[in-house]
Amino acid sequence: MIAPMFCRVLSGLGSILLVSGSNMFGAEFSSSIDPKEGWKLSAETKEVIIYSRPHADSRLKEFKAIGFVGAPSYVVHAVIDDFENYPKFMPYTLECRLLKRQGDSMIGYQRLSPKICEDRDYTLRVWKKSWPGPKGLTYLSQWEAANELGPAEQKDIVRIKVCNGTWLLEPGGPAKTRATYSIYSDTGGSIPAFIANHASLTAIKKLYAAIRNQVKDPKYATATAALSAPARP
Repeated sequence: MIAPMFCRVLSGLGSILLVSGSNMFGAEFSSSIDPKEGWKLSAETKEVIIYSRPHADSRLKEFKAIGFVGAPSYVVHAVIDDFENYPKFMPYTLECRLLKRQGDSMIGYQRLSPKICEDRDYTLRVWKKSWPGPKGLTYLSQWEAANELGPAEQKDIVRIKVCNGTWLLEPGGPAKTRATYSIYSDTGGSIPAFIANHASLTAIKKLYAAIRNQVKDPKYATATAALSAPARP
């Protein structure tokens, strides 16, 4: 059972690994949890609270996690935006590269390598916006699968066909960010749903741990002059 669990962990982690682009959103996004929308508490630690709910036409669940990171929102955004360096600090990431800009979005390819099961890969289209508030800038990133815009499927690499999610980074003070991560993705391959859903919880915890560790690198705080200004359409 270990190998399938790790494969699902990678699918969950990979879904956040390329979040850069230009403005597009017209819809409002919120970090609040409304039980009327079907969200139920799935896991709670000192670092992150994770909710889940059923997803239409699938036994795989949709997840939303909320956790605080001890750094300003623009620093957390800089870490998440540093996708080309993901192989250096994000678990299991073998390759992450920008393919092109297209209209109001960016296209990126990623390959994940768990070493104990087949590699996973996918191409994402990503949009981003930011806006000021009384405590600082809020950042929003949204992505969806766009495999038709990336490399063709390869032998011995499992293609992730569905990968939709958002990051919402809200300033909680001068050195504190409320980070909300929402995700729904398929697993790729044949993995029992109950194993996939359980492993997704592990993936999200690892994700927050990696970001909390990376924000300690001073390069993200010293190279934020441009990032601390709102993104423009």
